Amino acid sequence: MKTGLLVNVPVFPGGLDGLTDQFEVNHILDKDKRAEFLQSNGGAIEAVLTNGTLGLSIEEMVQMPNLKHIACIGAGYDQIDIKTVQQRGIAVSHGPGTNDICVADHSLALLFAIVRRIPSYDTQVRSGGWKTAADSWPTLSGKTLGILGLGRIGLRIASRASGFEMKIHYHNRNPRDDVDYIYETSPVELARACDFMIVVCPGGSATYHIVNAEVLKALGPEGYLVSVGRGSVVDTDALVVALHDGTIAAAGLDVFEGEPIAPQNLLEAPNVTITPHIAGRSPEARQTMVELFQRNLKNFFSGQPLVTPIPEMVDT
Repeated sequence: MKTGLLVNVPVFPGGLDGLTDQFEVNHILDKDKRAEFLQSNGGAIEAVLTNGTLGLSIEEMVQMPNLKHIACIGAGYDQIDIKTVQQRGIAVSHGPGTNDICVADHSLALLFAIVRRIPSYDTQVRSGGWKTAADSWPTLSGKTLGILGLGRIGLRIASRASGFEMKIHYHNRNPRDDVDYIYETSPVELARACDFMIVVCPGGSATYHIVNAEVLKALGPEGYLVSVGRGSVVDTDALVVALHDGTIAAAGLDVFEGEPIAPQNLLEAPNVTITPHIAGRSPEARQTMVELFQRNLKNFFSGQPLVTPIPEMVDT
C-alpha cells in the first residue's frame, strides 16, 4: 500500500516524478479544496511536501492524525510550528544549501540594479528618453557591504562582493571565528557602518522586523538595502516611508511581507526594484532541491536517517 503524500505548494515540472511508485501523491494548491480533502482523507496522509513560506498550519496538522514527516523544499521552515511537531514526534526535513549559489548571485544582481538604476533606465530608454547631465550613480567597487546573516548564503555573497573590492561587515547572533570580516554588534550598528546592506537571515520570531525604522535611518539617504531572506525580517511600513521620504536611497526586494500581493504604496515608490521571490530559482538549484527532498522522503519511509533534518530535530 502506498504512503499518502500531500503536496501544498507548486513543484517544478518533473519534481514529483519518481515518487509515485512509493507514494499516493495528492497535489492540492487551493486552500479550500485542500481543507475539503483533509476532512475526508486526512487520516490517510503520512507525509507533507511544503516550503518555508506556506508551511503547514497547526489546524491542518490536527486533521492529519497519522502525519509522520514534513519535507520542506528549500532551506526555510519558519511556517512550521516546532513545538507542535516535536510534541507529536513528526520529523521535519529541509533543503539547506540547495540554492545558496543562486541566491547569492541574485542578491548582487539586485544590488547592481538599484545602485546603478538599471530598471528605471531601461524603462526610460524604451519610452524614448535618454540620460541627463545630472545622471550619476555610485560604483560598487571599494564600498562597504553589510551582511545581515552571515550563514552559507551570506558567505557566498561576501565572496562575490570581495571580487569588487568591497569591505565586508556583518551581524549575526554571535561573531564567527572563521572569517576576517568586521563584526557589528547590532543591525543598527551594521547599517551605520555600511553603504549597502543585504538582508539574508531567516524568518521567525527572533528576526521579525529587526530591520525597522531605526535601522533604515542608520543606513541613511545614500544607503541601499537588498532583502532576500524572508519578508518578515524587514518592517514593510517603515521601508515604504523610508523609500518615499528619502531616508534611504533605494531598495531591492526578492521577498516582502504579505507576498505575493505587494502593498500599493510600496509599488508606487520609484526607488524600489522587486522580483517575485525567485532568488533561489535556477535550473541547477531546482534539480538539487528535487533530488534532496525526494531523498529525505524516501529515506524516512524506508527507515533510514533523514539527509537534512532541521536543526531542532538533530538530537531527537
